[in-house]
Amino acid sequence: MVPARGRFDRVSAFNDIRDYVAIPRVLSLRLSPDGSGLVSTVQSLNPDGKSYGTALWAVPLDGEPRRLTRSAKGESQALFTAAGDVLFTSARPDPTAKDAGDEVAALWLLPRGGGEARQVAARPGGIGAFRTAGDVVVFSADVLDGEEAADEERRKARKDAGISAILHEGAPVRYWDHDLGPGRPRLFAGRLGPDRLEDVRELTPDAGEALRDAAFELTPDGASVVATWRVDLPRGEMRTDLVVIDVATGERRTLLTDEGHDFEGPLAVSPDGTRVACSRARFTSLEVSARSELWIADLATGEGRGYAPDLFPSGVEWAPDSSAVYVVADHQGRRPVFQVPLDGEVRRITGDDAAYAGLSVTADGATLYALRSAIDLAPAPARIDVATGGITDLPSPAPRPEVPGTLTEITATADDGATIRGWLVLPEGASADNPAPFLLWIHGGPVASWNDWQWRWQSWIMAEHGYAVLMPDPCLSTGYGQDMIDRGWGDWGPRTQADLDAIVDVALARDDIDSERIGAMGGSFGGYMANWLAGHTDRYRAIVTHASLWNLDQFAGTTDFPHYWQREFGAPGSERYDLLSPHRALDRITTPMLVIHGDKDYRVPIGEALRLWWDLRRSEVESKFLYFPDENHWILKPGNAVAWYETVLAFLAQHVLGQEWKRPDSVA
Repeated sequence: MVPARGRFDRVSAFNDIRDYVAIPRVLSLRLSPDGSGLVSTVQSLNPDGKSYGTALWAVPLDGEPRRLTRSAKGESQALFTAAGDVLFTSARPDPTAKDAGDEVAALWLLPRGGGEARQVAARPGGIGAFRTAGDVVVFSADVLDGEEAADEERRKARKDAGISAILHEGAPVRYWDHDLGPGRPRLFAGRLGPDRLEDVRELTPDAGEALRDAAFELTPDGASVVATWRVDLPRGEMRTDLVVIDVATGERRTLLTDEGHDFEGPLAVSPDGTRVACSRARFTSLEVSARSELWIADLATGEGRGYAPDLFPSGVEWAPDSSAVYVVADHQGRRPVFQVPLDGEVRRITGDDAAYAGLSVTADGATLYALRSAIDLAPAPARIDVATGGITDLPSPAPRPEVPGTLTEITATADDGATIRGWLVLPEGASADNPAPFLLWIHGGPVASWNDWQWRWQSWIMAEHGYAVLMPDPCLSTGYGQDMIDRGWGDWGPRTQADLDAIVDVALARDDIDSERIGAMGGSFGGYMANWLAGHTDRYRAIVTHASLWNLDQFAGTTDFPHYWQREFGAPGSERYDLLSPHRALDRITTPMLVIHGDKDYRVPIGEALRLWWDLRRSEVESKFLYFPDENHWILKPGNAVAWYETVLAFLAQHVLGQEWKRPDSVA
């Protein structure tokens, strides 16, 4: 059983989905240079109730949070300058400009001493990520091919001519939920002046597609940018190197490159400016599984090595004396903070059941600040004592909702002897006299883990409606060593089902769970497994499949990153597609299915759902299709989230609980 949490003001929001989607959400956390306070980005429902907006909040170390910004377009990416001012991006209009032009993100500065924010930099294609050190600011911006000075004129010409066409000469052409091009990302540098960025200049005019979705950091002296750099390879493949760019001259040198590895974010440069920490991920293949490790290299020579090989780093922060790196990484259904010394043994700092993100360290190295969350704990700021691992929750800009039930950890032994663990959410009142209906939730990825609070797949909504929810980590899950990933590599369906069957059997043996009224749900890879289960077992009364893979050969050629998946499955049409594609078992599906998909999903394109839906219809499988024309891999709009949950609950009520079908008002 998970230890009792500290109690917060109850937010009764798990019964009425409209109340749930209105809960404010803490998205980020950053410590000021002098260690006097933190700034956070908070997402909340806009006044129209149809969309979300973001604002910056100050989080004092010894006081109550207060809101810093309020604009219709929202704010994001808050970072402190050396002077303690806050830089952020926003598409809010510039009150000093006669013609605001298109609504794209610009760079703004909020003075430390208070007052109105002012715009300090803008670009015709908007400003993306940025970093600052001293008075230097480096930012990314989308630029059309050709001379950078004519960018605005060329954009206007395209718009006036009604041209939306994009001519591609390489891949990819889409990413998650948006089209790529015709502009390409480049890096710019400037210096903070009294009013705006001064001496703004382009650093990477020859970048092409190399900075697409790049991670980058500034050295502490502001003299160099360390950035990921994409290298296109034959046959649609690509590799990610790490480069160093001189801010004064734009001169670029390759720091890290390896034919068999990608060097990726998260990135962090040591405070003494001598090293960079990043993630090194090996190329996968039919026989080589996914593996990432913390890699630390000398910034002058590129010499480096791997650290903590069993940790997949999802966040890094250097100790102030540059002697160690703090890492957050999945581990046994949690995401603890680890200390990784350059010389010495890895030490786990946090010992609780939480998942941590957004690390910041104080100048004396004694304290870390981070967002702390868990399956039963919404994200909020926390203070961590580095020496003892002691944790103190700070007042949050968004009070945490109290969950309606309990969280239990369970384990099972798979048929090959591996231990499979997971979280079991139990509704209030579940007992031997009142056993709860059961839902299996399968995580996406597949290289991922259930260890964090979920705004989109919220098990506590299901608990509020009486369901027990099992959230297991089967093969391919992170946080259990390389063997767990190797077990399922290239064997998605059969191996994962065997693991799921083992832990579901343990859950259903409990006397507080109804072993007859059971359903299964999953999204992305979890949707793939939901489809696989539909064709390979009849133990579930209903299956909900969201953003799911159905025909692997079709998926592998239409997804936004086909080269990645074809490394594991092989060339289209090869044997592994036939062995692992759920659509091959269509004739065995008898379980009622709810298919859910967004048209703007480019990771798992809508063709998967359209093909699945037609296959179910022509096979006369009882089914429904919840279609979102304006959503992507996730369902993000508040109203659509209401429709998602209400439709899922209605479908489960019919088939798992045996109630009469009632069409939700939200989709009437």
